[in-house]
Order: sequence, then C-alpha cells, then structure tokens
Amino acid sequence: MIMDQKTTVRNNWTKEEIEEIYHQPLLELIYKASTVHREWHDPSEVQISTLLSIKTGGCPEDCSYCGQAARYHTNIKVQALLPTETVIAHAQKAKDSGSSRFCMAAAWREVRNNRDFDRVIDMVKGVNELGLEVCCTLGMLTEEQAIRLQEAGLYAYNHNLDTSEQYYEEIISTRTFDNRINTINNVRNAGITVCSGGIIGLGETHRDRISMLLTLATMPKHPESVPINALARVAGTPLEDNEKVDTWEMVRMIATARIVMPSSMVRLSAGRIEMNETEQAWCFMAGANSIFTGERETLLVTPNPGVSEDMQMLEKLGLKPMKMNEKSSCC
Repeated sequence: MIMDQKTTVRNNWTKEEIEEIYHQPLLELIYKASTVHREWHDPSEVQISTLLSIKTGGCPEDCSYCGQAARYHTNIKVQALLPTETVIAHAQKAKDSGSSRFCMAAAWREVRNNRDFDRVIDMVKGVNELGLEVCCTLGMLTEEQAIRLQEAGLYAYNHNLDTSEQYYEEIISTRTFDNRINTINNVRNAGITVCSGGIIGLGETHRDRISMLLTLATMPKHPESVPINALARVAGTPLEDNEKVDTWEMVRMIATARIVMPSSMVRLSAGRIEMNETEQAWCFMAGANSIFTGERETLLVTPNPGVSEDMQMLEKLGLKPMKMNEKSSCC
C-alpha cells in the first residue's frame, strides 16, 4: 500500500546532491530507492505499455544509436504511415493483453502540418476512445501542434533527452539539446504530460548520466514518465560495437531517478531483451514501475520480450498490471 508520509518532491537538486545519491553503495541505494517507491506508488503494480511504430525508417536525423536513420545501412525496412484502422486494431489488442498505455512512434525529425499529421490526430482520437493512455513520439513539434494533439485526447508525449547536454553533440548533430528542451516545454504548455528520459551505454560518463538526471529533476515540473533505456546495439549504426550495458548500471540509474523524481513513473525500457528475470526484478526493486511490451516482440525496431513472457515474469514476481483507471493517481 502507498504510505501516508511521502518524500517531498524537489525541483532544486544540485549536481553534488545527485552525485552523492548515485555513487552510494549499490545495496544502500536500492534500499533507499525502494523505500521512496513505496511511499509514492503501489510496489505490487507495474504499468504495461505497448509501443507501436506507426511510421518506420527513413529519418533524416543522424542519432548515432538509431537504426531508423536514413544515412545508416541497416536491415530495417522502411514503412510508410500505417492506416488508422490498423493502428486502432493494434491498440485494442494491446488493451486486451493488459496494456494501459499505448504509444505511437513515427520516425520523423519534426511534425509537419500535413495530411499525415491529420491522420495521427485521428489515431489519437481512436485510441483515446478505447480508454487507454495515449502517447506519441513524433519528433519536434510546436506548441500549436501540441495543442492539436491535446485536444484530440493525447495523454503523454515522449521526447527523450538521450544524454547530457555536454555529451549531446557526440551523439547527434542534426538537432540541438535546446531543441529537445523546447519541444518538452511546448508539450507542457499544451497541458500534455511529459515522458522524457535517456539512454545509457552511448559512451557517456557517469557525470553525463548524473547531468541528464539533473536536467530532468530540476524542471519546473518533473516529467510524469521517465524512461531509462540501455543502448540497443543496431548493426550498421556508429554505436553497434559498444559494450553491452551492465545490469547494475541500469539499476543504479533507475534507483537514482526514483529518489530524485519520486512521483514519476520510471520506465524500464530498451535493453530488457538482454536481461533475465532476476536482473529485471532488481530494476523493479530499485523503483521501476513500467515496462514496454508488444505483440510483435519488438520495441520499435529492436528485439523485446513478448506479452506472454512478460505476464509470466510478473506473476512469478508477485506483480500485477496497473489498472487503466489508476492513470490519474500514478502521475
């Protein structure tokens, strides 16, 4: 059960404070994060989110980790924007399988005011009518575009920082860190909840990871959702030969995020395919309370555990999917 006494939500963290939390002995860090998690959330519940690529590949950006960038030679097949009816059918299937959030991703640099965006608006309306939390990640967007999405029923918008402001130019050159922040501000101003986190394993330092968390934790309002991703090493991308992210590094990031952003949903995102059940259990103990799953056993274009596999794991760990009518209380 959620405790009455809660850790105070703070937006004035210093880098030194987050460094001290991050570098604690691991078991002590996990214990403190688990305690905070129980203050703010039901530790027996995990939100099941389904992520669908509604437009795949052909992106003009040069994100070094992404197999959907047109400039890299990967085996990912380019796919035009899916028909609205197909997307709604996927959303219904996700709901029937236990998901309470349905996320739609398009490999665009930015949203353009054209017929494709009109179709996305229709998709948002259709998924919202199913009673699911609707999330989109479509690249950069203006405040006016964000307002259109909000009016259509969009619940959340995902726009990850990816890494620290200092390391950002090493990973992406086709847009700036400030572009990321501007889109997040546009989303917030439109009254949409924010989903923003990052990726570890890009070649960044511990200082970069702490700096990224500092940016998120000192926003005027914390992102309601904070995905923590491990690099999915896609063949043909500049980072394909990076080392696999150590699970304890993921646990440390999740635990630190949980402590400095106690009310947020902390999402165990990309990289789960390389974790066994024990490793994922440590992430849940450290404060993760959401996972992405999918009927195609992919997370966008990279491998991911399937729905039945995830449900078996949750049952084994004594966890249960979060109910859809609890979305307002969790954020």
